[in-house]
Amino acid sequence: MEGTTITTTCWVPRGFAARNPRRVEMDEEEFDRIAAMAKLQLEDAREEMEVEVEGRKTDDAAEEKEGDVEMVDVETEGKTVKEKSQKEKEEEDAVVKEFDLENYDEPGEDEVIGENLVLGNIRSLAYHAPGEEDPYITLKDDQDDEEREELEILPSDNLLLVGKLEDEVAHLEVYVYEDEGEGNLYVHHDIMLPAVPLCLEWLDVPVSSSAPITPESRGNFVAIGTTEPEIEIWDLDVVDGMFPNAILGQQDDDSAKARKKKKKKAKANDERHVGAVQALAGNRSHRNLLASGSEDKTVKLWDLTTAKCAKSYSYHTGNVCALAWHPTEATSLLSGSYDRTVVWADMRAPDAKHPRWGVESDVEQIRWDPHDANFFYVSTEGGLVYKYDSRTLPRSPADSRPVWTLQAHDKACSSFALNPMVPGFLATGGQDKVVKLWNTESPSGGPSMVVSRDMDVGKVFSVGFAPDKEVGFVLSVAGTAGVVNIWDTSTNGGVRRVFGDRVKAREGRGEDAVIAAAESDSDESDSDEEGGMEIGDAGPDGWESDSMDEDSDSK
Repeated sequence: MEGTTITTTCWVPRGFAARNPRRVEMDEEEFDRIAAMAKLQLEDAREEMEVEVEGRKTDDAAEEKEGDVEMVDVETEGKTVKEKSQKEKEEEDAVVKEFDLENYDEPGEDEVIGENLVLGNIRSLAYHAPGEEDPYITLKDDQDDEEREELEILPSDNLLLVGKLEDEVAHLEVYVYEDEGEGNLYVHHDIMLPAVPLCLEWLDVPVSSSAPITPESRGNFVAIGTTEPEIEIWDLDVVDGMFPNAILGQQDDDSAKARKKKKKKAKANDERHVGAVQALAGNRSHRNLLASGSEDKTVKLWDLTTAKCAKSYSYHTGNVCALAWHPTEATSLLSGSYDRTVVWADMRAPDAKHPRWGVESDVEQIRWDPHDANFFYVSTEGGLVYKYDSRTLPRSPADSRPVWTLQAHDKACSSFALNPMVPGFLATGGQDKVVKLWNTESPSGGPSMVVSRDMDVGKVFSVGFAPDKEVGFVLSVAGTAGVVNIWDTSTNGGVRRVFGDRVKAREGRGEDAVIAAAESDSDESDSDEEGGMEIGDAGPDGWESDSMDEDSDSK
């Protein structure tokens, strides 16, 4: 899929998605909400147009001074027209009069201007309350039932959220993964995005609701960080939505002067990000809190009940690209940065001195061990994975002492995942296009490689284990080839030998079963038959022989 890249993925646990997702219903309240958001985007577009016009005027003036022919500038509708002769001026006036071009941009009788310019005269369209039939288009009962069946999501299904850039169009694809039988993966619906998605975080609480978030609150939402500074939050149970339910850090300045300042190099502030959002982390204990990390070098804490920034932190001197809340200490957050450090901070004490670990290159991803909250893992641009004991605090970044260091990949280790059901089961994905499975509790005392495999997804940007015990050995893999593949690792012989006491037999699955999306053009049959390369202990530093690398590359 040339021109298509998957940048990020995220699993949704079973049982949270609505069995019958609803379509958007354009009532008065929904229209007003969309119109308000469209107004802000319209103001930005107008400002960009003004800047473009001013730039053209400056360029035209410079060209005029350099030209050999003397010209006169005439301002018409904000554009510069160069007049060379009286004859040309008369011809132009005749054309304007003939086609009434002076009134070309004036609204007609039925058109609405101002806040509804983007939406045209949509308010005059007919829309209907739930249960009412459209007098112009009424689906037959069998058609309606067929549509509901196509959209139905069963309690035994998982959702997989996929951030994709396809032919310069950014969107989020919502996949359904059916684990029964041989497995099935297909796109349920998608959401258009304003910019390239960089990170996703699933949220189990309703956002932008008038009701407070309580322990009983339940939702199915996703927060999306992109190359823009705003964070969009969408309801995954709504199909064909036009605008997000909430936008965190939206530029809502009212004055033209304030908006123009935004075009310059904005400075970091305590209210919103001013650079790309590269990391998101929802707090599973205080579910109204969402942490974000940005290109502007700050970490921000958002209150989802108000959609406002509660606190901003400046722990790093480089882009903040990775975040992870502590599994048991609800106010404790790890942050990783391009400044080659990881900071462990208590968000209640922003001015305290926090421990800081150093690594050899830019941080790619960080995660706490789901089976022992004393340990956390860090992957880097140099292809290394570090395991640290949080009880051993370094005096300085240079004094960091990892439990072990693993050279997992020859190039950047873009993503890794710790199996939530099986201790010691680590999956890594690198820009060397290889996915590797590791046993971090091997008899050698350090990690040993179990399987290395090229999953035909290009450079690997995202790997993730499914979150439910029924699919605990299922791994999603995606990258620059623009496809997402599901690998049932329990079907691999090497995995069964190492983790055999925890692997259940999967009926109907072949050796090294890979499940591709229904619309994928890639044929996985060859790689499925070939299976994963099985390797013994690679030693505590994850070394590999040249012959192993050649075998892996040939796959």
